[in-house]
Amino acid sequence: MIEIDNISFTYTNGAATGRRILNNISLIIRPGESIAVMGPNGSGKTTFARCLNGLLLPMTGTVTVKGLPTNVAANLPEIRRQVGMVFQNPDNQIVSATVEREIAFGLENLGLPRTDMREIVNKMLADFELTEYRKKSPHYLSGGEKQRLAMAAVLAMRPSYLVLDEPTSLLDPKSRRDILEIIKQLHRRKGKPVTTLLITQFPDEALTADRLIIFHNGEIFMDDKPETIFKRVEELFQIGLEPPIEFALNEILKR
Repeated sequence: MIEIDNISFTYTNGAATGRRILNNISLIIRPGESIAVMGPNGSGKTTFARCLNGLLLPMTGTVTVKGLPTNVAANLPEIRRQVGMVFQNPDNQIVSATVEREIAFGLENLGLPRTDMREIVNKMLADFELTEYRKKSPHYLSGGEKQRLAMAAVLAMRPSYLVLDEPTSLLDPKSRRDILEIIKQLHRRKGKPVTTLLITQFPDEALTADRLIIFHNGEIFMDDKPETIFKRVEELFQIGLEPPIEFALNEILKR
């Protein structure tokens, strides 16, 4: 479980005062949930996501991952293993010279035996359809292939939670569908499903989640099932969000 208790965050840029991005956010992320997060630009979505694994520390309040608070430095290696992150642009997190080395990178840091590491790398390459590229530089891959590689490298470390910050926004339609299918499979996986938190700008992606959280002005504006939230068409339009077209049309027809 990830417990977020009354967190706030302000970007100061060295100044005495700054712009508050998160304002007293409290919620719980339970094991096995599939959560989508939406909100206008600047509403605090990415800042919130980076607080979940200690990339950012809130100015007030606490984030606790499986009983480990992120504001204790000694907890961060385990927290970042438990809470994997995939960013919007995979180039921002790919660091190795070859595809297989990228997947092995985190495993080496965990000190896994070489035999176990090789087995995991081979499985990730196969699961994410990257085997033929194992010796290639990641920079020769397409955008969709790079995003699959970024996900494979994170998931190789067996996280309990996967936070995805707009992973499909730079992709073509086919690559976008491929990534969404991988996310669905992770959540449905038998034995140990991965709890997913998907930040997205696409309402159709949010519809696939169990729970939708809407951010606005650094606060939680709505938190409910996607179908329930998307019926609140007028409120969504007022903050600059568009529901799926079928929900908007239904509202027009009712009027």
